[in-house]
Amino acid sequence: MLQSASINCDVIIVNYNVGKLLVDCVRSALSEGVRRVVVVDNASHDGSVGYLESAVSDQRLCIIRNDANLGFAAACNVGIRACEADALLFLNPDCVLAAGSLPRMMDVLANNSEAGMVGGLLCNPDGSEQPGGRRLFPTPKRAFMRAFGLSRLSRLFPSVCSDFLLHQEALPGVPVAVEAISGACMLVKREALKDVGLWDEGYFLHCEDLDWCMRFQLKAWQIVFVPDAPVMHAWRACSRNRPFFVEWHKHRGMLRFYRKFFRQHHAGFLWWLVVSGVWLRFGLVSAYHAVRLPARRLGGGRV
Repeated sequence: MLQSASINCDVIIVNYNVGKLLVDCVRSALSEGVRRVVVVDNASHDGSVGYLESAVSDQRLCIIRNDANLGFAAACNVGIRACEADALLFLNPDCVLAAGSLPRMMDVLANNSEAGMVGGLLCNPDGSEQPGGRRLFPTPKRAFMRAFGLSRLSRLFPSVCSDFLLHQEALPGVPVAVEAISGACMLVKREALKDVGLWDEGYFLHCEDLDWCMRFQLKAWQIVFVPDAPVMHAWRACSRNRPFFVEWHKHRGMLRFYRKFFRQHHAGFLWWLVVSGVWLRFGLVSAYHAVRLPARRLGGGRV
């Protein structure tokens, strides 16, 4: 078991065109006293790496430049191979660690021999909790209920219409085990990583974090949500400019996740319904963006 006084932590940040937000993210990680910050850049073309190099001068910062956009999971694995610390923090470039959040998460990881992964409280700028930081696995049934608005009836029919997102439930007073956390902030024990294996590079963007959480669970490693470790997250800052690209890969990721872990429970017609439901949702979301995107551009809003 890791001892909190001796934990070494490397931070892995995968960047793709996130702009100057990357600087704030890296600074917040360095200020927490980490051993190393490894930025894996997926061939960005927005000058974000240049901003970082000019703004941050620290020997603990390492920048790895990929020749192409390898996707999130593959870039995370590039970062893993460049690190040797006992604990690895995977942090989105649009996140900023609140002071003391990383030491708090490391303390939880160190003092729970069953914990393989912990995550903090993902917050909006106003301090409110964001969706996704703590959740259940989105089984096909739960995903269907949420996608088509039926999860709003969960208070009346909890056993039928339950949601998989837990952010609307009361915030626990102590760290608690959950089924899944967000890939925006994942602190992972090296021992557990060796047992579970690397990120699945079959995912390009989205659902790879759920896949990893599922594999941690299947190997009997706990995933712990730490409510008193806030992390500010500029939600969708990395994806708002390319919604169709993001949604395409998100829905492909959903199908890969369902195929790997739920296909055996949804044979024949049920599996056809799952696949049809995923692509129906993609069609509806794409239609929404097709209408909304030109309207926002016409109005001068940020996209």
